[in-house]
Amino acid sequence: MTDTPAFRPDARSPRGFQDRRARDLRAERTLLARVSAVYEAHGFEALDTSAFEYADALGKFLPDSDRPNAGVFAVLDDDEQWMALRYDLTAPLARFAAQHWETLPKPFRRYAFGPVWRNEKPGPGRFREFIQCDADTVGSARPEADAEIIAMAVAGLEAAGLARGAAALKINNRKLLNGLLEATGVTAAGQKLAVLRAVDKLDRLGPDGVRLLLGEGRKDESGAFTKGAGLQAAAAEAVLQFVAAGGGSRSETLDRIAGVIGGSAEGDAGLEDLARIDAALTGLGVADDQAMFEPSIVRGLEYYTGAVFEAEILLDTLDERGERVRFGSIGGGGRYDDLVARFTGEPVPATGFSFGVSRLAAALRAAGQAAADAVRGPVVVIVFDGAHMPQYFQVAGELRAAGIAAEVYLGTSGMKAQMKYADRRLSPAVIMLGGDEIAAGTVTIKDLDLGRSLAAGVQDNETWRAARPGQATLPRGEMIPFVQRILKG
Repeated sequence: MTDTPAFRPDARSPRGFQDRRARDLRAERTLLARVSAVYEAHGFEALDTSAFEYADALGKFLPDSDRPNAGVFAVLDDDEQWMALRYDLTAPLARFAAQHWETLPKPFRRYAFGPVWRNEKPGPGRFREFIQCDADTVGSARPEADAEIIAMAVAGLEAAGLARGAAALKINNRKLLNGLLEATGVTAAGQKLAVLRAVDKLDRLGPDGVRLLLGEGRKDESGAFTKGAGLQAAAAEAVLQFVAAGGGSRSETLDRIAGVIGGSAEGDAGLEDLARIDAALTGLGVADDQAMFEPSIVRGLEYYTGAVFEAEILLDTLDERGERVRFGSIGGGGRYDDLVARFTGEPVPATGFSFGVSRLAAALRAAGQAAADAVRGPVVVIVFDGAHMPQYFQVAGELRAAGIAAEVYLGTSGMKAQMKYADRRLSPAVIMLGGDEIAAGTVTIKDLDLGRSLAAGVQDNETWRAARPGQATLPRGEMIPFVQRILKG
């Protein structure tokens, strides 16, 4: 009889989820701190809602079935109510605003950041868990509220480390295309949605591909056929003329759009909204090259009701192999005047913008502009003799009391391995405290930063060891100032 071998699971990450070490976490935290500072400077209040919401409160991804797990991760609670992990930070805001509307200052201006989860097929750069950072104004229908959100997004991009010209925020208004379609006789919701989906593929398929999708349909390279929106040729050309009206200053784009949409009531309302946004942006000091009107921008096909905006990085971005990679959108938002009404039955205007923090951090790294690429380790106190552990911990405590990150090596390896450990941690220095130093009241400090900078030019290892560059033995009372000088470079 043989024993059944113990089950050993494969050590693997779930598909679409990722482990992040200190470098990535530091980059994300730096971005969150910088963007949050922009939001707070504009008077926005921080808000944190729970990771779970009742599934019926989310609405966006839920199917008509017994288990609401398409698009979201859902569980059945012990009270027979479905709860789901939030898929964004806006749906929880709508629930919070509806729940507390009577006691909130109006308009309610809040910002939030945190992880969100989507039960979708993962792919390159597309994860099921990622970090967002939002700012929203609930309770103002003024186009100037949209303009303020746009101006904050522009300031947030610059605060994140993107110089002027490295990113652009593109703006459109859903009322414009709706007005154009109504003027051409397209009124059915399904046909409008098909038009929006076709326009959303302009970057990938170009005008000719979109023209086919606006008409009868398009067959791709594999032979698969996508049914089109069924527009007549004249209506399809009007839509293509509209989406090609961007470029130049905001006022020039407005003039071109006005010549295309044909004077419909909804289209005129959209033009008025954009004109007021333009005036407010000018007053806020946001130039045409920082925020531009772009009629081809389509977001949230069944979500946004007016102005929509999308942030795009313009820098050359390279992957780990040095090949060009396109990140496209790194954030977006718009006006969503119907979301709170799902709870209250009363219209409540709202507008907001969301940074995809994880994607923005990855884009900055790919552009060679990571907010924090290398994370420094602590000063490491080398262990020579276990009998002296109290003295080692005392030294570490003195360093921490002075605001210097420090640790005592708690492995079992010898001196050489401990030095290698400190180097892998990118520690600025090590503290060596043997029996002689303890008796004499001194410490030996090795400046690892200096050692790393000098090592590249050294050919003779024996000379290197004899010189001991960056190493000094000094009285214990001089330890803190010496280490502080190392940290200052």
